[in-house]
Amino acid sequence: MAVSARRVPISKVVIAEDEIRAVVEVLRSGNLREGAICQAFEQEFAAAVDARFALTASSGTAALQMAYHALLQPGDQVLVPAFTFYATASMVLAAGGVPVFCDVDPQTLTLDVEDAARKVTKRTRAIAPVHLYGNAADVSRIRALAEANRLDVVWDAAQAHGTQYQKQDVGSLSGVCTYSFYPSKNMTTGEGGMVTTDREELIEPMKLLRSQGQSRKYWHTTLGYNFRMTDIQAAIGRGQLRRLPTWVAQRRANASYLRDRLSCSALSVQLEQESSEHSYHQFSILLPASHNRERFMSRLRENGVESAVHYPTPLHRQPAFEVYARGVSLPVSEDASDRILSLPVHPYLSEPDLQYVADSALEALFASS
Repeated sequence: MAVSARRVPISKVVIAEDEIRAVVEVLRSGNLREGAICQAFEQEFAAAVDARFALTASSGTAALQMAYHALLQPGDQVLVPAFTFYATASMVLAAGGVPVFCDVDPQTLTLDVEDAARKVTKRTRAIAPVHLYGNAADVSRIRALAEANRLDVVWDAAQAHGTQYQKQDVGSLSGVCTYSFYPSKNMTTGEGGMVTTDREELIEPMKLLRSQGQSRKYWHTTLGYNFRMTDIQAAIGRGQLRRLPTWVAQRRANASYLRDRLSCSALSVQLEQESSEHSYHQFSILLPASHNRERFMSRLRENGVESAVHYPTPLHRQPAFEVYARGVSLPVSEDASDRILSLPVHPYLSEPDLQYVADSALEALFASS
């Protein structure tokens, strides 16, 4: 089959002219490291998500480590979904904790709260729900589980910029919430992250970890690293944040179109959590078990449509976590990893692009059976 000259990328990074000017202004100032622009970004981000506090970080991974480090003692267990990105669990280890892997719901693909409840022990200190692909976790039931067992909650919102639950931005939820600003995310700073929280007592420990454990210059009171964002990155982030509501609205519109077009097929679309507004970092589908994913993706590539697999191996089957997951079986996570696929949903898709993506997906479905 001939390869189409048409190209529909799965993501598109756009840095606006005012963001470029803001970066140039920082460069000309000579104040390149974390400073006033980062502080302004923190304040604006906190206001945008209605959080009490916000702290910039060098990455979403660093944001998670800051959160875990402020909450955990060595050996504390943290309930983590197995179907997510590596850092949700790896940073538990980095903070001295122990990840306990839980399954996910087969429709929403977010944490299975019943499975998590079965795994609570006397050593369980926290739970780390992931708003996967921008789909809110089961917030009400997670809150109830946390309250019943006196657990801290670290909400992983790396993919959930603009996600809401019961008309409330997930960044304002009680506990700690972490974000990533990797280039493919709903908004970017190139690399970078953010922590939001309503708990004032966690701010100082997270600041110390972020900046070499210094309470003042060259006075190191605890273990720390360099997890600082730069003012260059924050200058981009401030402009991206202003555009985020428009982008998320367009992502939701694009996802609605794709869902309608694909709903009559054998493809299963991730179910939007009840009482929530998905921000569609990814538009994710599950192929029928009888279909070959590589063949499906190959046909999409021939048509010029980019797709991606997030994630091909669940965490409990990753070599890095072998010692923590011996004998663990999580059938939904294992099945999702075999069948998951993401299609383009970014806000710069035109109507013809969306039509072409849907047509190509339906054609690939037939070709991969």
